[in-house]
Amino acid sequence: MLTVTRVVHASVLLDFGGARILTDPWLSERPFYYQGEPRSIATAADLPELAGIVISHGHYDHCDLDALIEYPDKTVPFAVVPGLAGKVRAAGFANVVELAPWQSTHLGPIEVTAAPASHGVPEVTFVLRADGHTVYFGADTLRIPELDEIARRFPELDLALLPINGLRIRPVFNRQVVMDATEAADLARALRPRLAVPIHYAFTSGPLGDRLMTKSDRNRPDLFRAAAADLAPDTTVHILDTGRSLPV
Repeated sequence: MLTVTRVVHASVLLDFGGARILTDPWLSERPFYYQGEPRSIATAADLPELAGIVISHGHYDHCDLDALIEYPDKTVPFAVVPGLAGKVRAAGFANVVELAPWQSTHLGPIEVTAAPASHGVPEVTFVLRADGHTVYFGADTLRIPELDEIARRFPELDLALLPINGLRIRPVFNRQVVMDATEAADLARALRPRLAVPIHYAFTSGPLGDRLMTKSDRNRPDLFRAAAADLAPDTTVHILDTGRSLPV
């Protein structure tokens, strides 16, 4: 059995029959980085026993190692984007493997395969398989054509976790760095998952930051559901509040 539980933002717990994976941990806040929704796990010490942790890239809201230090099991295995292993080891976690796109490893019983991504910094997304289930975790990538290859390699996706806020960085020519709801729906069309859960949509830079630094479609998972109904009608969309679990 597979269940997915949202922690906050792009951080979710995937439970493959008792073997749990944490994605892109973000367990604290600081100026200009606010989660915009209740976080369902207060600190890393409150996390359940994990089979592994995957980290798509080194941005603080996806790689909160200062907060993750409180997780007691320093032997928990990590799969991370190339170039990040040293930072993870410096935080006290020695069991780390870097994965470039289409490279694979195992975190406990779970097969983890890196897939392409584009976000302006080195990033990967992940496909996770175990217990007869397959999940795609989209982190906060843009919608790039290279993602279509996932459907060829993994033609039977049970669940896709897709970012939807279309984040733009204002000082850099209003540059988009995350797919928006319609682009995420188009990715669902290409990947054909049985279920899709939107992620990465409540983040805010605060009143000043949202005005001067970032622009996004906040708290609008309904836009993704509507677009997916048109572009990917065979995929069922579940909008999952933080702390809620969904059997897949």
